[in-house]
Amino acid sequence: MGKTFHTYCKYLFVSGLSSVALSCSNTKYLREGQMLYTGAEVKIVNDTISKKEKKDLQSALEANLTPKPNSTFLGLRPKLYFYNIAKEPKKDKGFNYWLKYKVGEKPVLLGDVDREFNKDIIENYSENKGYFNARATYDTVSKNKKAHVIYTVKPGARYMIEGVKFQKDSTLVNQEIQNLTPKTLLKNGRPFDLDVIKTERERIDNGLKERGFYYFHPDNIIVQADSTVNKNHKVELNVKLKDNTPDLATQQFSIDKVIVFPNYNIQDVKDGKYSIPMDKDSLSKYAFDDMYVIDPQHKFKPKIFDRALYFKKGDLYNRSNHNLTLNRLISLGVFKFVKNEFIVADSLSHQFDAYYLLTPRQIQSLRLEALGRTNSANYAGSELNLNWTHRNFFRGAEQFKAAIYGAFDFQMGGPKDANNIFRGGTNVQLSIPRIVAPFRFHSSSEFVPRTNITLGYEFQNRTKYYTLNNFTGSFGYIWKENARKEHELKVIDITLVSPQKVTAAYDSISKINPAMGRIVQKQLIFGPTYSYTYTNTMLPRTNTFYYKGTLDLAGNITGLVTGANAKKDKQKEIFGIPFSQYVKIENDLRFYHKFTEKSSLATRVIAGIAYPYGNSEFIPFSKQFFSGGSNSIRAFRARTLGPGSFDPRTLKEGAYFDQSGDIKLEFNAEYRANLYKFLNAAVFVDAGNIWLINNDKDRPGAKFSKDFLNEIAVGAGVGLRLDFSILILRLDLAMPLRVPYYEKGDRWAFDKINFGDPSWRKDNLILNIAIGYPF
Repeated sequence: MGKTFHTYCKYLFVSGLSSVALSCSNTKYLREGQMLYTGAEVKIVNDTISKKEKKDLQSALEANLTPKPNSTFLGLRPKLYFYNIAKEPKKDKGFNYWLKYKVGEKPVLLGDVDREFNKDIIENYSENKGYFNARATYDTVSKNKKAHVIYTVKPGARYMIEGVKFQKDSTLVNQEIQNLTPKTLLKNGRPFDLDVIKTERERIDNGLKERGFYYFHPDNIIVQADSTVNKNHKVELNVKLKDNTPDLATQQFSIDKVIVFPNYNIQDVKDGKYSIPMDKDSLSKYAFDDMYVIDPQHKFKPKIFDRALYFKKGDLYNRSNHNLTLNRLISLGVFKFVKNEFIVADSLSHQFDAYYLLTPRQIQSLRLEALGRTNSANYAGSELNLNWTHRNFFRGAEQFKAAIYGAFDFQMGGPKDANNIFRGGTNVQLSIPRIVAPFRFHSSSEFVPRTNITLGYEFQNRTKYYTLNNFTGSFGYIWKENARKEHELKVIDITLVSPQKVTAAYDSISKINPAMGRIVQKQLIFGPTYSYTYTNTMLPRTNTFYYKGTLDLAGNITGLVTGANAKKDKQKEIFGIPFSQYVKIENDLRFYHKFTEKSSLATRVIAGIAYPYGNSEFIPFSKQFFSGGSNSIRAFRARTLGPGSFDPRTLKEGAYFDQSGDIKLEFNAEYRANLYKFLNAAVFVDAGNIWLINNDKDRPGAKFSKDFLNEIAVGAGVGLRLDFSILILRLDLAMPLRVPYYEKGDRWAFDKINFGDPSWRKDNLILNIAIGYPF
C-alpha cells in the first residue's frame, strides 16, 4: 500500500512539473516586450440588480470581447506549443506547415487587444440591454510575460418598459399592424432590450407578409424610446412607420396571373422579356383552370402544378404559401432548379403576376454500379447493379425505377465447411406524387405525399445447402408533416419465399438445429406495416435526436377469420402455402451531442420484439432480429451473437451461421473526432443481444428471462473514417469485453486479453469495413 501511494505521489509530482514546464515553455518564444494575452474578466459593480442578472450580463459581455485568447486544455495551451516548436515552413504544405498552421495556433498577444474598443463594446451592449447609464473602465494585470485585462462595469439601474404605443393612422397597412398588436413582444414591466425590439419588428414584418404586403421590410418600422417622461428608470416605447416608408411597401398585393414555365431555360429570356408573349390572347392556349402552363411539347400534365401551387388567381399574397409552393415543386423530384418571380401587373389595383421558372432534371438516367465488400463473418464479395430511372414516367412527375443485380460472396476463412452465396434479381418501383386512394387526403406540408408501388424477385443460391426464390411486393404511402416528422404506411406488404432445392447436407444441419430448417420452408408473409420517424439532426443544435418506430402486423385479419391455431391444429394455408401471423415492434432512438465543431458523441438504443401467434409458432426467419456485424455489435461477427447465452461452439462446425431471435436490445456509444480534413477517428462501445420468446431445446439459454442482463454482450474498439464527401469509408477494429455464452461469473473477458498471442488476435480482433456511419 505504501509503495503504491509513493508511486502515485511521484506520478502527481512529475505530471505537475511537466504541466508547469509546458506552460512556461510557450512564453520563452516571445520577443522582448511581448506579453501573452491570457484572457479578460468582466466585473459588475451594481447593488440594484439580481445575482442572475449580474451573471447573465457578465457572461454576455465576456462573450463579446475580442480577441479570444489561445485555447486551453486542462490549463495548458497545447496548440500554441505546437505552433512554437514547429519550424517556419518554406512551402504551404508538408508536415511543418500542417503542424504549425493546422494543428498549432498563433499566439495572441496583449498588443493585439484594443482595450478602448472593448470598453466601447461593453458600454454599448449594456445600453442595448437597458442599462442606459453604463460606464466601464479597464486595468491590465501582467506577470511572467503573461497579461490579462480586467474590465469593471458600473451599469446603473436597468430601465423597464412602462407603456407601449402603436401609433395609429388611417392607412391599410397601419390597420393590419394594429391587428398584430395583441401578440406583441413588448410588454410592460419587462426590461428594455434592443434585441427584443428587433425581433418585434421582424414579427410585424412576418405578419404583414402573410397579409399581402410583399414589399414591406422590418426597417420600415421605427421604435422610439423615451426615458424622460418618468424619472424612476422607466421607458415608454412608440412603434410607428417611418416617414420615408416607400409607397410600394404600404400596398397590399393579390395574385393576377399564375404562369408556369416547366421547361425553363435562360435562353428563353432575351433583354428581360420572355420569348412567349405574356398577353392574355397569346396565353389562352396554355390555360389550365386558373393558371397558365407554358409547355408546348406537353412534357408535363398541368394537373401536377395545380396540386403543387398554393397560389390561385385573386388570392392575397402571403409568405407561407409562397415558400410552401417552392418547397413542394422541389420535392416533386423532377426539377433541378426552381425560381419564382413576382412582377407588378397593375399598380392601380395592386396586383402582380406570379412566374414559376422550372428547370427539369435529366428525365432518364442509366447507372451501372460495381461494388466490392467484406464483412466480419469472413465473407468477401462483389455486386453489380444496373439501375434505370425515369422521373416523369406518365408525365405527372411519377418516378419509375428498375434495377437488375447480381452478387456473389465467398468465404475467406473460418469454418472449413463454409459455402459461397450467389444472388441475382430484379426490382421495380413506381412512386406517384400524390395519395392514390378512394378517400380524399389533404396535406398542407411543404413535402409532396407519395404513393409507392414495388415489385421484386431474388434468386439466392447458398452452394452446398439450398436455393431460394424470394418474391416481394408492396403498396403504400409516405408523407411528411414537416421536415422533422415522416410517416410511412404500407397497406399491404407481401413476401413469398419458395425453396427450389435443399441438399442432404443442409437437411443434416436442420436435424441438428431445427431453426435452420425454417429458413427453407415455404413462407407467405402479408399484412400492413407502419413506421414513424422523427429527427432534428439537420438543425444546428448542440443536442439532436433521431427516432424511428416500426409496427409490422402479418396475417392478423386472415388468422382471425380462419380461426388459425398452429399449436393445436395444422397451419392454415393460402394457395397451398402456410401464412405467417405475428406482431413485430421495433424502436430505434439516437442521441447526438456536439462538444465542438470537430468532436461529438453519438449514442443509439434499439429495442424490438416480435411475437408469433395464431397460425405461427415461430417468427419467419427473414423477419427475426440479428446481432453482430459492422452496424451492430462490432466485436462479434455478423449474425453470430446470441440468442441469449446459447453457445454456438456446441453446434456442428459450419452449422452455426445466422443466429436469429425474437427480442433485441442493443446500446451503442461512439465518440467521434476530426483529426485532419477528411480523416476522422472514433472510440466506441457496443452492448446487447437477441433472445427467443419460446424455449428451444436445441438452443439452451436462448429464451428471454429475468436474467437477461446477465446475457448482455459487450464489445469495444477504435475506428478510422475517411470522409470523401461523396462517400465515407469506415474501418472499425473491435474486440469482445463480455461474452454471454461463457460460464456465469466468467463472462467478462478482460483477463483473457492477450495482444501478443496470434491465436487470440485471430479469434477476438474483428475488423469491420463498411460504407457510412453505423448510426
